[in-house]
Amino acid sequence: MVDLYIKNGKTVSGDKIELTIQAGKILEVAEELQDIEATEVIDLAGESYLSAGWIDDHVHCFEKMTLYYDYPDEIGVPKGVTTVIDAGTTGAENIGEFYELAKNAETNVFALVNISKWGIVEQDELADLKKIKEDLITEALAKYPDFIVGIKARMSRTVVGDNDIIPLDLAKKIQADNHHLPLMVHIGSAPPTLDKVLADMEKGDVLTHCYNGKPNGILDEQGEIKDFVWDAYRRGIIFDIGHGTDSFNFKVAEKAKAEGLVCETISTDIYHHNREAGPVYDMATTLEKMLVLGYSLEEILPMITENPAAAFHLTNKGQLKAGFDGDVTIFKVAKADKTLTDSNGFTRETHEEILPTYAIVGGKVHPIKGE
Repeated sequence: MVDLYIKNGKTVSGDKIELTIQAGKILEVAEELQDIEATEVIDLAGESYLSAGWIDDHVHCFEKMTLYYDYPDEIGVPKGVTTVIDAGTTGAENIGEFYELAKNAETNVFALVNISKWGIVEQDELADLKKIKEDLITEALAKYPDFIVGIKARMSRTVVGDNDIIPLDLAKKIQADNHHLPLMVHIGSAPPTLDKVLADMEKGDVLTHCYNGKPNGILDEQGEIKDFVWDAYRRGIIFDIGHGTDSFNFKVAEKAKAEGLVCETISTDIYHHNREAGPVYDMATTLEKMLVLGYSLEEILPMITENPAAAFHLTNKGQLKAGFDGDVTIFKVAKADKTLTDSNGFTRETHEEILPTYAIVGGKVHPIKGE
């Protein structure tokens, strides 16, 4: 007798798929399973897609903040997302409080610790270099090793003040001194200029907001991808969407797709404001924007499952394989006429929408509203 049996599902490639989950772990996966006795059965009747649980590797969900905040169970399981990674909302001084709240969520929650000790309490958290305390970060990493999966540095003019590239130099030292843990870097207005930022980064580092429409972005004045951006991409820097209120531009994303500069991970940069008022709303809407750009479901799914799991060393997540965590997202694609809006007010029309129907976390089934 197994805990959960999901039958008659399909992959995004159109193949049949069934699986069982026992004690929070995937037990068996096949096109068809025989003679299964289960406490709970979900029969998808061949109508729904079954994927590894969706991972959103850039969110803001520490509810006690005032600038960027939300609740894990508003942006997670109700939206089909089984795992979220909070991208630097908190620093070493308050990440413990975040951990105490996050461990009670139904959604899996991990965190990147901001290199500024209080996180994003104010917009310019890296304007004062005295707030960057490596010893405090090292202590936090030791205290919450299963919660903190990396560090975050926001490298734009409004954040760093007059410090230019110095905070990123300090972040790279912290990274090197702590077993080369993952680093996510936010980009925006200059200084620091994007060429400086990318020159400091190395293979495996994550560049978020990669398709923003700002002058300090990946395109030059002629609308071409800058040479140093190609160099960084080819060196193995991970390009992440990080949609957000101000950081995803259809025209930039279309150019990148046309030229083959394809992001490795898709994230929302969601918090309560852009969830409630847009343009983000949820992960499914962000995925619809990728579809309208010409990506296929087969291309998109790894960007929200195995790729972010690999980038942030979530070794038991992101794949539907025996022994992996029992995190599963079930969804449909339906016909619908819909206007999609990017962060700069540009729109595209789509005729299909993605509808998550179940989020399963560690084998626990969460039907999504409407199902």
